[in-house]
Amino acid sequence: MLDNNNNNNKQNIQKNFKPGPEILKELYEVICDRKVNRKEGSYTNYLFDKGLDKILKKVGEEASEVIIAAKNNSFEEVKYEISDLIYHLFVLMVEQGLKPEDIYEELRSRR
Repeated sequence: MLDNNNNNNKQNIQKNFKPGPEILKELYEVICDRKVNRKEGSYTNYLFDKGLDKILKKVGEEASEVIIAAKNNSFEEVKYEISDLIYHLFVLMVEQGLKPEDIYEELRSRR
């Protein structure tokens, strides 16, 4: 899912991580940064380099995997696949110039 270049840094981040909605903001910011600042071996950069069609293909694949996981009634698998889907949706958002606030506003308008 995310870049796997620096395992030590990843472990430090995980140690200091407190679950909550802040992780979504952080994920969005990292993806935005990858769009502007290339990082060797970055899966996010790979997706941006391949373009919209590749990103859309991954969103579709991940959505299908969520459905299959849910049909298998596997909590852990559903959690994993939804996380992948959210990541790929965020890549799509950045590619399309959308910010989380745009989504919040749309959701708020549907209340």
